[in-house]
Amino acid sequence: MLIKVRRGWDISENDITPQSLSLNRRSFIRTLAVGAVSGGILSAYDGGGARAAEPAVRNERYRLDRPVTAEKLATEHNNFYEFGSSKNIWRKAKKLPMDPWQVTIDGLVESPRQMDFDDLLRAVTVEERLYRHRCVEAWSMAVPWTGFALRDLVALARPLSQAKYVRFESFHLPDVASGQQAAWYPWPYVEGLTLDEATHDLAFLATGLYGQDLPAQNGGPFRLVVPWKYGFKSIKSVTRLSFTAERPLSFWEELQASEYGFWANVNPAVAHPRWSQASEQPLGQSERVPTLLYNGYAESVAGLYSGREAERLFV
Repeated sequence: MLIKVRRGWDISENDITPQSLSLNRRSFIRTLAVGAVSGGILSAYDGGGARAAEPAVRNERYRLDRPVTAEKLATEHNNFYEFGSSKNIWRKAKKLPMDPWQVTIDGLVESPRQMDFDDLLRAVTVEERLYRHRCVEAWSMAVPWTGFALRDLVALARPLSQAKYVRFESFHLPDVASGQQAAWYPWPYVEGLTLDEATHDLAFLATGLYGQDLPAQNGGPFRLVVPWKYGFKSIKSVTRLSFTAERPLSFWEELQASEYGFWANVNPAVAHPRWSQASEQPLGQSERVPTLLYNGYAESVAGLYSGREAERLFV
Protein backbone atom coordinates (compact mmCIF):
# COMPACT_ATOMS: atom_id res chain seq x y z
CA MET A 1 0.00 0.00 0.00
CA LEU A 2 1.33 3.42 -0.98
CA ILE A 3 0.86 6.10 1.68
CA LYS A 4 1.70 9.69 0.74
CA VAL A 5 3.60 11.40 3.56
CA ARG A 6 4.13 15.15 3.46
CA ARG A 7 7.88 15.74 3.49
CA GLY A 8 9.62 18.40 5.54
CA TRP A 9 10.66 20.30 2.41
CA ASP A 10 7.13 20.46 0.89
CA ILE A 11 5.77 24.02 0.67
CA SER A 12 3.29 26.02 -1.35
CA GLU A 13 3.41 25.75 -5.14
CA ASN A 14 3.70 29.56 -5.22
CA ASP A 15 7.12 29.48 -3.53
CA ILE A 16 9.01 27.45 -6.10
CA THR A 17 10.84 28.45 -9.24
CA PRO A 18 8.92 29.03 -12.47
CA GLN A 19 8.58 26.20 -14.98
CA SER A 20 10.97 28.00 -17.32
CA LEU A 21 13.85 27.01 -15.05
CA SER A 22 13.21 23.29 -15.53
CA LEU A 23 14.73 22.99 -19.03
CA ASN A 24 17.97 21.02 -19.21
CA ARG A 25 20.13 21.67 -22.29
CA ARG A 26 22.47 18.70 -21.96
CA SER A 27 22.86 16.97 -25.31
CA PHE A 28 22.04 13.53 -23.94
CA ILE A 29 18.51 14.60 -23.11
CA ARG A 30 17.51 14.58 -26.75
CA THR A 31 18.18 10.85 -26.78
CA LEU A 32 15.65 10.13 -24.03
CA ALA A 33 12.27 8.69 -24.85
CA VAL A 34 10.21 10.97 -27.08
CA GLY A 35 6.67 11.69 -26.03
CA ALA A 36 6.96 13.27 -22.60
CA VAL A 37 6.98 16.70 -24.21
CA SER A 38 6.77 18.06 -27.72
CA GLY A 39 9.50 19.99 -29.53
CA GLY A 40 13.17 20.65 -28.76
CA ILE A 41 15.06 23.73 -27.65
CA LEU A 42 18.23 25.11 -29.18
CA SER A 43 20.41 27.06 -26.79
CA ALA A 44 23.90 28.52 -26.85
CA TYR A 45 25.66 27.88 -23.56
CA ASP A 46 29.33 28.42 -22.90
CA GLY A 47 29.54 25.28 -20.76
CA GLY A 48 28.90 23.06 -23.76
CA GLY A 49 27.92 24.97 -26.91
CA ALA A 50 24.62 24.97 -28.79
CA ARG A 51 22.60 21.89 -27.92
CA ALA A 52 19.12 20.58 -28.59
CA ALA A 53 17.25 19.29 -25.58
CA GLU A 54 13.93 18.16 -24.19
CA PRO A 55 12.57 19.76 -21.00
CA ALA A 56 13.39 17.90 -17.80
CA VAL A 57 10.24 17.57 -15.70
CA ARG A 58 10.39 19.07 -12.22
CA ASN A 59 9.73 16.63 -9.39
CA GLU A 60 7.27 18.59 -7.25
CA ARG A 61 8.16 16.65 -4.11
CA TYR A 62 11.42 18.58 -3.76
CA ARG A 63 10.72 22.24 -3.08
CA LEU A 64 12.25 25.17 -1.21
CA ASP A 65 11.37 27.30 1.81
CA ARG A 66 13.55 30.20 0.65
CA PRO A 67 14.24 32.22 -2.51
CA VAL A 68 16.20 30.61 -5.31
CA THR A 69 19.77 31.94 -5.50
CA ALA A 70 20.55 34.08 -8.54
CA GLU A 71 22.16 31.97 -11.24
CA LYS A 72 25.17 34.28 -11.61
CA LEU A 73 26.00 33.94 -7.91
CA ALA A 74 25.61 30.16 -7.84
CA THR A 75 27.79 29.68 -10.92
CA GLU A 76 30.49 32.25 -10.12
CA HIS A 77 31.04 31.63 -6.38
CA ASN A 78 32.52 28.16 -6.17
CA ASN A 79 34.93 25.88 -4.39
CA PHE A 80 36.87 23.70 -6.80
CA TYR A 81 40.35 23.15 -5.40
CA GLU A 82 41.39 21.25 -8.49
CA PHE A 83 41.62 24.69 -10.13
CA GLY A 84 42.74 26.72 -7.10
CA SER A 85 41.53 27.98 -3.74
CA SER A 86 39.87 31.18 -4.97
CA LYS A 87 36.06 31.35 -5.07
CA ASN A 88 36.37 32.98 -8.49
CA ILE A 89 37.61 29.91 -10.38
CA TRP A 90 34.79 29.54 -12.88
CA ARG A 91 36.91 30.78 -15.79
CA LYS A 92 39.77 28.40 -15.00
CA ALA A 93 37.36 25.48 -14.63
CA LYS A 94 36.21 25.88 -18.22
CA LYS A 95 39.45 24.18 -19.22
CA LEU A 96 38.04 20.86 -18.05
CA PRO A 97 37.19 18.67 -21.09
CA MET A 98 33.73 17.23 -20.42
CA ASP A 99 32.76 15.65 -23.72
CA PRO A 100 33.33 12.76 -24.08
CA TRP A 101 33.25 11.64 -20.43
CA GLN A 102 33.75 8.10 -19.18
CA VAL A 103 32.27 6.68 -15.98
CA THR A 104 33.67 3.53 -14.35
CA ILE A 105 31.47 1.36 -12.12
CA ASP A 106 33.44 -1.29 -10.28
CA GLY A 107 34.18 -3.01 -6.99
CA LEU A 108 31.64 -5.32 -5.38
CA VAL A 109 29.15 -5.35 -8.26
CA GLU A 110 27.82 -8.14 -10.48
CA SER A 111 29.29 -6.72 -13.66
CA PRO A 112 31.99 -4.03 -13.51
CA ARG A 113 31.88 -1.72 -16.52
CA GLN A 114 33.02 1.52 -18.06
CA MET A 115 30.27 3.57 -19.65
CA ASP A 116 30.11 6.62 -21.82
CA PHE A 117 28.31 9.34 -19.89
CA ASP A 118 25.66 9.67 -22.60
CA ASP A 119 24.95 5.93 -22.40
CA LEU A 120 24.58 6.18 -18.64
CA LEU A 121 22.04 8.96 -18.97
CA ARG A 122 19.97 6.92 -21.40
CA ALA A 123 19.56 4.29 -18.66
CA VAL A 124 18.06 6.61 -16.00
CA THR A 125 15.19 9.06 -15.53
CA VAL A 126 16.21 12.73 -15.57
CA GLU A 127 14.25 15.30 -13.56
CA GLU A 128 14.60 18.67 -11.82
CA ARG A 129 14.75 19.06 -8.04
CA LEU A 130 14.99 22.17 -5.88
CA TYR A 131 17.49 21.73 -3.04
CA ARG A 132 19.23 23.75 -0.36
CA HIS A 133 23.04 23.65 -0.38
CA ARG A 134 25.05 24.39 2.78
CA CYS A 135 28.83 24.83 2.57
CA VAL A 136 30.93 23.93 5.60
CA GLU A 137 32.33 27.48 5.34
CA ALA A 138 28.86 28.74 6.42
CA TRP A 139 27.59 30.13 3.12
CA SER A 140 24.57 28.64 1.42
CA MET A 141 22.44 28.70 -1.69
CA ALA A 142 19.16 27.27 -2.97
CA VAL A 143 19.20 26.00 -6.55
CA PRO A 144 17.34 23.93 -9.17
CA TRP A 145 19.40 20.85 -10.04
CA THR A 146 18.66 18.62 -13.00
CA GLY A 147 19.76 15.00 -12.76
CA PHE A 148 18.69 11.59 -11.52
CA ALA A 149 18.33 9.65 -8.30
CA LEU A 150 21.56 8.02 -7.17
CA ARG A 151 19.57 4.92 -6.26
CA ASP A 152 18.92 4.45 -10.00
CA LEU A 153 22.65 4.11 -10.64
CA VAL A 154 23.00 1.78 -7.64
CA ALA A 155 20.29 -0.41 -9.14
CA LEU A 156 22.09 -0.35 -12.48
CA ALA A 157 25.34 -1.42 -10.79
CA ARG A 158 23.68 -4.33 -8.93
CA PRO A 159 26.01 -4.35 -5.89
CA LEU A 160 26.86 -7.63 -4.21
CA SER A 161 25.66 -8.38 -0.69
CA GLN A 162 29.11 -7.56 0.75
CA ALA A 163 28.93 -3.97 -0.49
CA LYS A 164 28.33 -1.47 2.32
CA TYR A 165 29.69 1.79 0.84
CA VAL A 166 29.97 3.69 -2.41
CA ARG A 167 33.33 5.34 -3.07
CA PHE A 168 33.25 8.27 -5.54
CA GLU A 169 36.31 9.48 -7.40
CA SER A 170 36.80 12.61 -9.51
CA PHE A 171 39.16 13.23 -12.43
CA HIS A 172 42.94 13.59 -12.15
CA LEU A 173 44.28 15.87 -14.89
CA PRO A 174 47.08 18.01 -13.40
CA ASP A 175 48.01 19.31 -16.86
CA VAL A 176 44.52 20.84 -17.09
CA ALA A 177 43.66 21.51 -13.46
CA SER A 178 46.54 23.50 -12.00
CA GLY A 179 45.41 22.94 -8.42
CA GLN A 180 46.15 19.24 -8.83
CA GLN A 181 49.81 20.11 -9.19
CA ALA A 182 49.86 20.90 -5.45
CA ALA A 183 51.52 17.82 -3.96
CA TRP A 184 50.18 18.44 -0.44
CA TYR A 185 46.65 17.49 -1.53
CA PRO A 186 45.74 13.77 -1.82
CA TRP A 187 44.49 13.87 -5.43
CA PRO A 188 42.22 12.71 -6.95
CA TYR A 189 39.26 13.95 -4.93
CA VAL A 190 37.48 11.05 -3.19
CA GLU A 191 34.24 10.90 -1.25
CA GLY A 192 32.01 8.18 0.12
CA LEU A 193 28.53 7.30 1.33
CA THR A 194 27.04 4.29 3.01
CA LEU A 195 24.82 2.23 0.74
CA ASP A 196 21.84 3.31 2.88
CA GLU A 197 22.70 6.97 2.26
CA ALA A 198 23.28 6.38 -1.44
CA THR A 199 19.85 4.79 -1.88
CA HIS A 200 17.97 7.45 0.10
CA ASP A 201 15.32 9.46 -1.79
CA LEU A 202 17.30 12.70 -1.48
CA ALA A 203 20.66 11.43 -2.79
CA PHE A 204 21.02 12.80 -6.33
CA LEU A 205 23.45 12.91 -9.23
CA ALA A 206 23.18 16.34 -10.85
CA THR A 207 23.74 16.82 -14.56
CA GLY A 208 22.35 20.35 -14.91
CA LEU A 209 21.69 23.60 -13.12
CA TYR A 210 19.16 26.36 -13.85
CA GLY A 211 17.97 24.43 -16.88
CA GLN A 212 21.41 24.34 -18.48
CA ASP A 213 24.16 21.75 -18.73
CA LEU A 214 26.02 21.56 -15.44
CA PRO A 215 28.96 24.00 -15.75
CA ALA A 216 32.42 22.68 -15.00
CA GLN A 217 32.84 24.92 -11.95
CA ASN A 218 29.66 23.45 -10.45
CA GLY A 219 30.88 19.90 -11.04
CA GLY A 220 30.07 19.19 -14.68
CA PRO A 221 29.33 17.01 -16.41
CA PHE A 222 27.84 15.40 -13.30
CA ARG A 223 28.29 15.51 -9.56
CA LEU A 224 26.93 14.07 -6.36
CA VAL A 225 24.35 16.11 -4.41
CA VAL A 226 23.55 15.14 -0.80
CA PRO A 227 21.69 18.19 0.56
CA TRP A 228 21.64 17.19 4.23
CA LYS A 229 25.45 17.16 4.35
CA TYR A 230 28.06 19.89 4.05
CA GLY A 231 28.89 20.71 0.46
CA PHE A 232 32.35 19.13 0.38
CA LYS A 233 30.64 15.72 0.51
CA SER A 234 28.99 16.43 -2.86
CA ILE A 235 31.96 15.48 -5.02
CA LYS A 236 32.23 17.16 -8.43
CA SER A 237 33.00 15.79 -11.90
CA VAL A 238 32.62 12.12 -10.99
CA THR A 239 34.57 9.56 -13.04
CA ARG A 240 34.34 6.42 -10.89
CA LEU A 241 31.92 4.78 -8.47
CA SER A 242 33.30 1.79 -6.57
CA PHE A 243 31.21 -0.39 -4.27
CA THR A 244 33.20 -1.52 -1.25
CA ALA A 245 32.94 -3.39 2.04
CA GLU A 246 35.27 -0.92 3.79
CA ARG A 247 34.54 2.73 4.50
CA PRO A 248 36.35 4.99 2.02
CA LEU A 249 38.79 7.63 3.23
CA SER A 250 37.49 10.95 1.94
CA PHE A 251 39.69 13.69 0.47
CA TRP A 252 39.27 16.25 3.26
CA GLU A 253 39.16 13.55 5.93
CA GLU A 254 42.58 12.33 4.80
CA LEU A 255 43.87 15.90 4.75
CA GLN A 256 42.47 17.06 8.11
CA ALA A 257 40.26 14.53 9.90
CA SER A 258 39.84 16.68 13.01
CA GLU A 259 37.93 19.26 10.96
CA TYR A 260 36.34 17.24 8.15
CA GLY A 261 34.93 13.84 9.03
CA PHE A 262 33.31 11.11 6.98
CA TRP A 263 29.70 11.87 7.95
CA ALA A 264 29.67 15.69 7.68
CA ASN A 265 25.96 16.06 8.41
CA VAL A 266 24.78 19.64 8.95
CA ASN A 267 24.09 20.54 12.59
CA PRO A 268 23.90 24.14 13.88
CA ALA A 269 24.67 22.96 17.42
CA VAL A 270 28.05 21.45 16.48
CA ALA A 271 30.66 24.05 15.61
CA HIS A 272 33.49 23.61 13.17
CA PRO A 273 36.75 23.74 15.17
CA ARG A 274 37.38 27.24 13.77
CA TRP A 275 33.90 28.79 13.44
CA SER A 276 30.27 28.46 14.47
CA GLN A 277 27.77 26.55 12.34
CA ALA A 278 24.73 28.10 14.05
CA SER A 279 23.96 30.41 11.13
CA GLU A 280 24.80 30.82 7.45
CA GLN A 281 25.14 33.52 4.80
CA PRO A 282 22.88 32.89 1.79
CA LEU A 283 24.54 34.09 -1.41
CA GLY A 284 23.05 37.42 -2.45
CA GLN A 285 21.40 38.20 0.88
CA SER A 286 22.57 40.83 3.34
CA GLU A 287 21.64 39.01 6.54
CA ARG A 288 22.60 35.66 7.95
CA VAL A 289 19.90 33.08 8.66
CA PRO A 290 19.75 30.24 11.20
CA THR A 291 21.11 26.91 10.02
CA LEU A 292 18.72 23.96 10.28
CA LEU A 293 19.51 20.47 11.56
CA TYR A 294 20.47 18.27 8.61
CA ASN A 295 20.07 21.44 6.54
CA GLY A 296 16.29 21.22 6.97
CA TYR A 297 15.99 17.56 5.93
CA ALA A 298 16.08 16.02 9.42
CA GLU A 299 12.59 14.53 9.22
CA SER A 300 13.66 12.46 6.25
CA VAL A 301 17.27 11.50 7.00
CA ALA A 302 17.77 11.38 10.78
CA GLY A 303 16.76 7.71 10.84
CA LEU A 304 19.79 6.81 8.73
CA TYR A 305 21.98 7.39 11.77
CA SER A 306 20.06 5.46 14.41
CA GLY A 307 22.58 3.54 16.49
CA ARG A 308 25.48 5.75 15.35
CA GLU A 309 24.98 8.49 17.93
CA ALA A 310 28.44 7.92 19.42
CA GLU A 311 30.14 8.71 16.10
CA ARG A 312 31.17 12.17 14.85
CA LEU A 313 28.07 12.58 12.71
CA PHE A 314 28.23 16.36 12.40
CA VAL A 315 31.85 17.11 11.52
